Amino acid sequence: MGENEMSVFGVPEAEEEIYRHFLRNPGTRTDDLHLLLHSRPGETRARIARLQKLGLLHTEDAERRIFPADPEVALARLVDVRLAALHQELQRVTRSRHVIDGLRAEQGARSPHPQGIEQLEGLAQIRNRIDDLAFFARDEILSVEPYARLSAENIARSRPLDLRCLRRGVRIRNVVSSAALQDPPTAAYLRELAEHGAAIRVTPDTTERLLVYDRRAALVPLDPRDTARGALLAHRSGLVSNIISLFERIWDQADDLSRAVGGTESGEGTAAPRPSGIERRVLVSMCTVGKDEAGARELGVSVRTYRRHVADLMQTLGAASRAQAALLARERGWI
Repeated sequence: MGENEMSVFGVPEAEEEIYRHFLRNPGTRTDDLHLLLHSRPGETRARIARLQKLGLLHTEDAERRIFPADPEVALARLVDVRLAALHQELQRVTRSRHVIDGLRAEQGARSPHPQGIEQLEGLAQIRNRIDDLAFFARDEILSVEPYARLSAENIARSRPLDLRCLRRGVRIRNVVSSAALQDPPTAAYLRELAEHGAAIRVTPDTTERLLVYDRRAALVPLDPRDTARGALLAHRSGLVSNIISLFERIWDQADDLSRAVGGTESGEGTAAPRPSGIERRVLVSMCTVGKDEAGARELGVSVRTYRRHVADLMQTLGAASRAQAALLARERGWI
């Protein structure tokens, strides 16, 4: 089997393999399942018991046959569990003094961040690290920034980095506060980014603040109410995955920038933002390459990233299939 896609929900690869088996073979018994999975009978029974506890499997009738739960319902429940755990973990890390002191002590060790978490102190150090992460980003930048306005200095500092990333085909997804649209310079800057291919959404009530670069490094403030206190830069894959899950939840509940603006500037508000460089390349690949693996290889991205671009493009275009997406993209002059 390939990449352990359910690990972000706390489901190990061996248990995911069992769940997928029952998705393909619902209602079967478990008598010889350990032979198929090349594991000991006791291990297989324990894994099935845990999947039942997670709500991914259940038994029916007197023959004790096993059936899988519907993926959408089951995984939605696991998402809620993982997000609740993430909130608790972030609160412990960012608000507990002894945890911060422990991390600071680790900084004196031989490795710069042996536990996969690095503490940044002061706005200057945070900004310098953000500049470095943005400069070297290759694939994607995710952010939630609940500011009410950006100063002229902030815009002047951010614009060249953001536009450089978009020109290089880096995908930017940004969630901002709806209050930012009330500040004309900030709103104009957000529209400029959207015109160059950034995907921007607006939410009225988030207090989260986070940045994720290439799904490998995540930056969160020590105190969301006072960013000057410092920040934590996480490199540990499990914590980064949980922060990404939190971002996706916020993203799904936010409105597109064009819908939030409602055409008040232009009187129309119906034109969808043009695709970024990487999205345009994905559209071309959808028309010329058969398999996702080949398309991802041609673009130099992972298969998961490639498929995520395809899904987002289909949603943006309102297409029910890839063929329809390609047709609609041609009609709009995107390819």
